[in-house]
Amino acid sequence: MAIDFDLSPEQAGLQKAARTFADDRLALVESVIAPFPTPQERFAAIKPFYQDMVDAGFLKALIPVEYGGTAMTSLDFAVAAEELARADVNVPSALLGTGLGLQPIIHFGTTEQKDRFLPPFSGSAPLLAAWAFTETAGGANFDTTDTSAGVQTFARRDGDEWVINGDKHFTTNGSGWDGNGAELISVLCRTDPALPPQESLAVIVVPGDTPGITVESYIDTMGHRATASPRITFTDVRVPVGNMIGNPGDGMEIVRRTFNWTSAIIGAACVGRMRAAFDYAYAFAKSDNRSGPVPIIDYQNVGYMLVDIKTRIEAARYFTWKACDLYDKTDGADEELGHMVKIYASELSVQVVYDAMRLVGVNAYGDQTPIAGIMEDVLCFPVYDGGNMGVRRRQLHALLKRPDYDPMQSSSGVHV
Repeated sequence: MAIDFDLSPEQAGLQKAARTFADDRLALVESVIAPFPTPQERFAAIKPFYQDMVDAGFLKALIPVEYGGTAMTSLDFAVAAEELARADVNVPSALLGTGLGLQPIIHFGTTEQKDRFLPPFSGSAPLLAAWAFTETAGGANFDTTDTSAGVQTFARRDGDEWVINGDKHFTTNGSGWDGNGAELISVLCRTDPALPPQESLAVIVVPGDTPGITVESYIDTMGHRATASPRITFTDVRVPVGNMIGNPGDGMEIVRRTFNWTSAIIGAACVGRMRAAFDYAYAFAKSDNRSGPVPIIDYQNVGYMLVDIKTRIEAARYFTWKACDLYDKTDGADEELGHMVKIYASELSVQVVYDAMRLVGVNAYGDQTPIAGIMEDVLCFPVYDGGNMGVRRRQLHALLKRPDYDPMQSSSGVHV
């Protein structure tokens, strides 16, 4: 059977619907958030747009069918995410952050935990979840065997409760819409300071309004201007013992599988932002003479740059689709292509947007075009969500060192 890159009628319909939604609603986000000086105000301003995404079924798409959701595949989600991110990166990032917070429950939760935590996200409310992964000292060495380093958020057992203490930042959505906490926060912690993460790393689900959670501040990022990136302190935060996902030590695998999900989806977001830069540069090249006799697209240098940009976008898109397809076929177990896509597409997006900026010229460096803002957005992709240098490359390096590593396994796919 031949490899087929054609979208099914259902996928083509999803793509068209997402494109229409992006053009009609998400294209308005930039003007809505522009007047607000602080990240928390900008984040609160996108709540109506997030509600629109909930109404359109995008939040429910994250949830398994048996818990009220529609369980959209990773590949379908990528098709939609590209269209959404082309118009705006902030609202889709809130949805992605919610997906991150829910992934430990979806893949590792017990039936009771899934029954308790997942159905609310299948409703009509604009609920947020968060993944409290990154320590304020950094998250790259979360798996170090040095017990004095790595994750320094700890949970100690006190009877039928876990008591959590520690600090996290870049906890996307963790503040909730009003600063009083997300619906739930999946907290990466250690259960024993004397034990390495292989024996103590755990994920505990914490309702965002639990006493002891404090939003200390918001990081005002240069891009993703309406994405909430708060610093959160957990001070004697008490939750039932039954809120731990799996057992101490399982956090290692939970982290791996959680980031597997976002890897290729971020690739789709990168493609969307690259498309936004290309669309502007292409229209500019066809219509602007730059004081010359003809539109600049008639010049070889401009034409060749546009060809290179478009080629990179196409390559990133199909690599993303391949990784998402393999994620779906392996039920999230593949750990190679997804990480490769995250690295490749995120770093490629910086180069593509820079080339679009060079093509347009100095006007692209100011507020006369959208390209400077797109550049601010894409600069985030290589360093967030398990940064390329800190987490992603190390995971791939470890994979390459395995004695049973097969360089061709991912390229050949899954054979039933």
